[in-house]
Amino acid sequence: MAAVLPLADLKQQVRPASWMNSIIKGDCVAALEALPDKSVDAIFADPPYNLQLGGALHRPDQSLVDAVDNDWDQFASFDVYDAFTRAWLLACRRVLKPQGTIWVIGSYHNIFRVGAIMQDLNFWLLNDIVWRKTNPMPNFKGRRFQNAHETMIWASRDAKAKSYTFNYEALKASNDDVQMRSDWLFPICSGGERLKGADGKKVHPTQKPEALLARVIMASTKPGDVILDPFFGSGTTGAVAKRLGRNSSASSASRIISMRHPPASKQSSRSARPNSRF
Repeated sequence: MAAVLPLADLKQQVRPASWMNSIIKGDCVAALEALPDKSVDAIFADPPYNLQLGGALHRPDQSLVDAVDNDWDQFASFDVYDAFTRAWLLACRRVLKPQGTIWVIGSYHNIFRVGAIMQDLNFWLLNDIVWRKTNPMPNFKGRRFQNAHETMIWASRDAKAKSYTFNYEALKASNDDVQMRSDWLFPICSGGERLKGADGKKVHPTQKPEALLARVIMASTKPGDVILDPFFGSGTTGAVAKRLGRNSSASSASRIISMRHPPASKQSSRSARPNSRF
């Protein structure tokens, strides 16, 4: 079980034993600033997408779509979102080891802005990975293409980083001895994998599938490495990291104004509370 560590306690004792395999409750930028320099091997970041939803979304039968309308995805302007993005990326770059890598996932709403800021901050882009969904949400209004993918940026700390981890042979072996491509096919979370509360509603609106995180971690880390997730959400990164023999640390809130993610109901070993999924 992972320790849930208040940010105030972390600031008083910055030692590996105090923050590794723990969930840090608080603003992610402040939490990152309390961690030691160059202390993590890999970062997986699933930041707010800034979806800019203009109101409620309904299906053709007029039933309400459970869309992402949480406070933590609300930004006053693109400038505010860019400033937030720059702040957490700078904080991530400081704690990333010289040969470490970072993954950032997003949609067309934010990934291009995030990528430009990453380049401005001297991250070196290694690949963009397209997660193609086997079961995407339909486009209900019929005015756009069905949005069936998300994009992940994989980057090293800078252009000088040449010895980053990439488990090429393991990926190839898991892919019928063919090079792993940059387009990955996985379904979105559903069924038993989707965490739900006692009320039957989703615990977190943008829960990522464990298979996606497993490939990310297997591709770019080694057993015993430290993986950081600054936007912990439903806890998938920590759960998969533990299963694959990695250490992890996470922040459980994206911004000071964001809500704490509610605990999941007890369902199965794959649907445990986020703070017990390590």
